[in-house]
Amino acid sequence: MKWIVFTFLKWVGVSIFLLTATVTHAAEYLSGPADYIYSPRVEEGEREIDTKFGTQTPRTAGDPRQSGASIGFGYGVTSWWFTEIYGKNTWDGNNSQFDAIEWENKFQLTETGKYFVDVGFLLELERPQNRNEGYEAKYGFLLQKDWNKWQANLNLLMQGHYTGTENQGTYFGYQGQLKYRLQPELELGAQLFSWLGQLNSWNTNQQQQTSVGPAIFGKTKLGRKEALVYNFAYLWGTTTASPKNTIRMQVEYEF
Repeated sequence: MKWIVFTFLKWVGVSIFLLTATVTHAAEYLSGPADYIYSPRVEEGEREIDTKFGTQTPRTAGDPRQSGASIGFGYGVTSWWFTEIYGKNTWDGNNSQFDAIEWENKFQLTETGKYFVDVGFLLELERPQNRNEGYEAKYGFLLQKDWNKWQANLNLLMQGHYTGTENQGTYFGYQGQLKYRLQPELELGAQLFSWLGQLNSWNTNQQQQTSVGPAIFGKTKLGRKEALVYNFAYLWGTTTASPKNTIRMQVEYEF
């Protein structure tokens, strides 16, 4: 088991090095390059090391690329509460810099499979390194439906910065995911990330930030409780306010 953990952490380090060696910083999008699709389900006692990476090509030619990564530790405290804390990094092309520390809490509100959809609630608090940004909060409802070999997710989210001097306002957005469970090690599907604008003033269609594209998923068992879980997506921006494309991936070591 030790060599599996060592190999996983070594892969994380190599991935971060390769990513930081090729990226430059660009204007921020509400969906960060390392954002991922939330699931409402919680497993009591589960522990995980969670890594996320991503890079975005801006819409305007000549603008630098925006990239980031995060690593965190999560724990299923009860059958309905999962909590995770992680650090986030971004890059400006030459130097890597710590961006924020984030505390994620996920609450499963319905018993798995008991109702038409599984429902959860997300509360995520972030303290940016740039204190002018104040505190960031993301919260909302998480929905998941399984039928036969299909699984669908829809998350309704709000995000805002508070007590700071920059990036004020609360924004509304949603995430979507559809996947077909071909086999545990390989599942096929698609992901969507979208922000519609501030709650009191939604943007026009072209000013909204929406990215969508194909994704692959998988889970490999390493033991009775241990597993590696991954997902990878290539997303296209569908509006002029969205990044031209986004490459994102997530790898979890569960134990």
